[in-house]
Amino acid sequence: MNSALLATQRGRLQRVLLANGITLLLGQNPTVEILAAHCFFRGGSRAERPQQAGVSHLMAAVLTKGTHRRNSQAIAAAVESLGASLSVDSSADYFEVSLRCVAADFPELLDLLAETLRDPSFPEEEVAREQGLMLQAIRAQQERPFSLAFEQVQQALYGDHPYALPGLGRLETVGSLTREDLVAYHAAYCRPNGMVMVVIGPEPPEQMAAQVEAALGDWVVPGPSPEDRDVPLPPLRDPQLLRLPQPTQQTTILIGFRGSPAASADYPALKLLATYLGSGLSSRLFVELRERCGLAYEVSAFFATRRDPAPFGVYMGTAAENTQVALERLQAEIHRLQANPLDLAEVEMAQRKLLGQYALSKQTNAQVAQLAGWYEILGLGMEFDRQYLQGVRQLTPEQLHQAAKTYLTPPAIALVGPEAALAEVELVF
Repeated sequence: MNSALLATQRGRLQRVLLANGITLLLGQNPTVEILAAHCFFRGGSRAERPQQAGVSHLMAAVLTKGTHRRNSQAIAAAVESLGASLSVDSSADYFEVSLRCVAADFPELLDLLAETLRDPSFPEEEVAREQGLMLQAIRAQQERPFSLAFEQVQQALYGDHPYALPGLGRLETVGSLTREDLVAYHAAYCRPNGMVMVVIGPEPPEQMAAQVEAALGDWVVPGPSPEDRDVPLPPLRDPQLLRLPQPTQQTTILIGFRGSPAASADYPALKLLATYLGSGLSSRLFVELRERCGLAYEVSAFFATRRDPAPFGVYMGTAAENTQVALERLQAEIHRLQANPLDLAEVEMAQRKLLGQYALSKQTNAQVAQLAGWYEILGLGMEFDRQYLQGVRQLTPEQLHQAAKTYLTPPAIALVGPEAALAEVELVF
């Protein structure tokens, strides 16, 4: 058995590759009786075609709603009888199935997990029910100014790349999905070769590996895996100003950029810049635009973790009459990062904040398992956790300055608010 070890906050993770291609990451934490397991599969919206946007989310939502042996009620009863949880999620680069239970119940719940992965029935009534819930969620998103602004920016930054697609899909695409679409997506992407499963609990790794192998070791899906395609990104040349009039009392401003993939050496710098700009009440944007200028109802910044170049954004909500000046001040904060390096004290404060937040995100077995599996399915490996932390600690003002000059241009700017306020805005960049 070929294993690689990595120190984590919760002991050590051990890598085991099963004969059918499943990668296991196993960790022992004897201080609690709760076991957490996360199964990751390549796919997500990155694997979707525009005409099937939302298929990954819908397939994941229905995956645990019936097998050829049990219906959704029987599955729910089996999980709840153990006081356990079984959940699904779909993201830009992957979908996952996760469970939490008392360690003694793991073999029983693992058999149920294997059944749902290997033999889902995708009942028509469950497909229709989840489809209806997704359509409701999409309509609700269309009433949220930030969601509207983010969709505009995604399309401007990514063009024909799948990252331009909304994670939930669109009304017209989700409404046209069929049970056969879900069966085909499951057959293509829910397969052992390439699957990553992280299990962290109180038992020895060898015991947990044997349990997983007994339940999933003979799982084989015929035929080749879908081609892992590289999708080209459109060139970004000029700033874009996108106006979306809405009958609201305030204007939402979102300035988006195309950042780096998670595997890039620049990833830690962009994470730190987002933390500096918009994380918490002490962040630069909160202090300057909300506290000192009184321009912002809300203000923040974000940078996603993606396999391909990820969106970096800053946003704020402001009174409609302040739209132009608020946009100029938000742009000025970006210009400030590009013009001169930050003070060392500013960098060190952002580093402490980011490192502290990251440590707090790894307090439980489930959190550690989710993070380790996420990194593995993105192709970053277990060692990325250590490398990322080291990268953040070693960042200098000059490196942040270079990252800002490289990635925070050209912008895609989305404005959502009253038509009269948006019509008066001029782009100054």
